[in-house]
Amino acid sequence: MWREEDNKLKKSFQFNNFSEAFAFMTQVAFLAEKMDHHPWWANVYNKVEVELTTHDAGNTITDKDKKLAQAIDKLLEKK
Repeated sequence: MWREEDNKLKKSFQFNNFSEAFAFMTQVAFLAEKMDHHPWWANVYNKVEVELTTHDAGNTITDKDKKLAQAIDKLLEKK
């Protein structure tokens, strides 16, 4: 579940290993490029932390963030 905190949508993801986490990040990178909206994220081994906010709207949550969050969730539903 995405949570709203500090004017950002945040979510933590955990995978079985680094390869799965990296594959997820690669898929998100293609989505982000297509949507022209890029996340802040961090990765350590099998964990990925994602934060979404719209900088050009004053660092607040917008429809861009919500749409990207939904698209990210759909990636994981396919598995």
